Amino acid sequence: MALTHKTKKRLSLFILLIGLPLYIALMVGVMGLVYDNFGQPPLLVELAIYIVLGVLAFFPLKPIFLGTSREDPDAPPPDPE
Repeated sequence: MALTHKTKKRLSLFILLIGLPLYIALMVGVMGLVYDNFGQPPLLVELAIYIVLGVLAFFPLKPIFLGTSREDPDAPPPDPE
């Protein structure tokens, strides 16, 4: 199913305004559980965990965000004056 340009823009805005804060809260909770059960990991391990969690979350969403800053390719051309 191909999404229209307008749908992609709306979905990407929803993901950034609602999904990103929810994902951050979820990951802070997960890292809190890691701290409680295993203690604080070494700095480089902790950094690697955050990088992996960030890539895993938004790599699948890449097709939604691609091209949203461009003009709508399906829009009719503007009238020359």
